[in-house]
Formats: sequence, C-alpha cells, structure tokens
Amino acid sequence: MHRCAAVAMRIPFIKMHGLGNDFVVLDARTAALPLVAPQFVRALADRRTGIGCDQLVLLEPSQTHALRMRIFNSDGGEVEACGNASRAVALLYGKAVTIETGGGPIALEPMDGGARVDMGTPRFEWDAIPLAYPIDTLAMPVGWDDLSAPMAVNVGNPHAVFFVDDADAAALETLGPEIEHDPLFPERVNVNVASVAGPDHLKLRVWERGAGLTRACGTGACATAVAAIRRGLVHSPVRVSLPGGDLVIDWAVGGTILMSGPATEAFRGTFDWDDFA
Repeated sequence: MHRCAAVAMRIPFIKMHGLGNDFVVLDARTAALPLVAPQFVRALADRRTGIGCDQLVLLEPSQTHALRMRIFNSDGGEVEACGNASRAVALLYGKAVTIETGGGPIALEPMDGGARVDMGTPRFEWDAIPLAYPIDTLAMPVGWDDLSAPMAVNVGNPHAVFFVDDADAAALETLGPEIEHDPLFPERVNVNVASVAGPDHLKLRVWERGAGLTRACGTGACATAVAAIRRGLVHSPVRVSLPGGDLVIDWAVGGTILMSGPATEAFRGTFDWDDFA
C-alpha cells in the first residue's frame, strides 16, 4: 500500500537547460521515487505528450559524495555523464561540491549565470572507450562516407571526434545514427563533427548517443577540445561553439578537463507518476 500511495503522489520537477540541451530534474535525495524504467523516461521526455527533454536527471543520496547524479537519455537508456546537466546541478546546489556520477566523481562550482565543472581526466586507451578491438585512438583508420580518421576519447562517456572543413555541411543526421550503432563501439558512441575556426576556437555539432542531434553537448565539447589539442589544431583554453551557444574548455596534457558555461532554470511544476508509468 505504501508503494501505491507513493506512485499516486504529485512529483515535483525542475526544467533546466544548458545552451538549449534541456533536462527534467527529479530530486530523490530525501524521498525515494519508484523505479525509473525506460518506458517512463521515454514518456516523460516526449515533447508532445510529456514534459519534454533531452535527458532526465535524477538526484539521489550518495554514500561517498554530497549526492549522486544519474542521467537518462530520451530513449530511456542510462548514460554515465552529461556536462550540461552537471552545470545545471551546480546551479541548483548553489556552492562548490563534488558529486558521484556513473563516469566517476566530478567537481562542480557555480558561477554567475552558469558553472565550472572539473570533468576528470580523459581516457584514450582502446578498451577504455571502449572499442571492439585494439586500434590507434588518435586517428582511427576507419571511415563512414565523408567522415574518416576520428579520434576516440572517453570523458565519462565514449566519443568519436571527426575534424572536417565545415561542420555545418556534414550529413550528421544520417551518419550520426550509423556511427553510433557501429559494431566498433560496443557501448555505442557520441558522434562529434568539428571544424577549426581559429587558434583557440572550434565549431561543433554533436549526434548524442540515445538522444540524436542536440543543440549542445558538454561532454562532446570536452572530447572535441581534447582531441583538437592532442592533434595540435588549437591551444587551450578553447572556445567551442555549438548550435546552442559557447562553452570554454581548459585542458593540459595529463590534467583534468575544466568546462565553463551557462545553465538556466526554465520552470518548475509537478506531475502524477501514473500518467507516465
């Protein structure tokens, strides 16, 4: 009876976004919520019949840190990290904090209009991405139509980064899902297409694993900046321009990635869990 009563309750939520990459945030730190099933996430994320979002962000208690952040893409799948959501959580928490995520602990610090996030140390080993077999991750000898020789990097979740002359001209709508689901990437992959706009400036579009084309992807900006620095295309700090706006990524070889950018609370409301279960 207690579980049924909990399900019937009105659940508060916060709608937020980082450069247009939007989230529904649920706070389960003091009151547990029912099981978050994939079909619930898909229903809540639907922009016509639900609240609408790219990701559902669930805040939970942590045994090791101030809180645990879990991220579910709009297809219902849970992912390890989300840079834009991290900035949103920093804004909600209101002070510097280290939190637990599926990709490891990350440090957050709110700033005027946004936050700075220490996203940890990038991984380049083939089995840390992960890839299906050993391969040079700096310039993988693979390609899909006009996209070739990507760099692979894990920044809490897996990314493939392609450098092209014009990021806007890439057929990311069709190649994104093909690359995401390629057997080379056993846990699927985020697909980043970037062009160099200056010695410290990149232009980026992202096909996000489980969410599709997105206006902004924080981990994608981190992965792309790291890839460009490793290849000697830009120097740090790097301004990464996405369709939704700009992020600044600061990284030195061997160090952690610092990401700075805006986050915004859009509105608050409540819903009945039964409407989406």
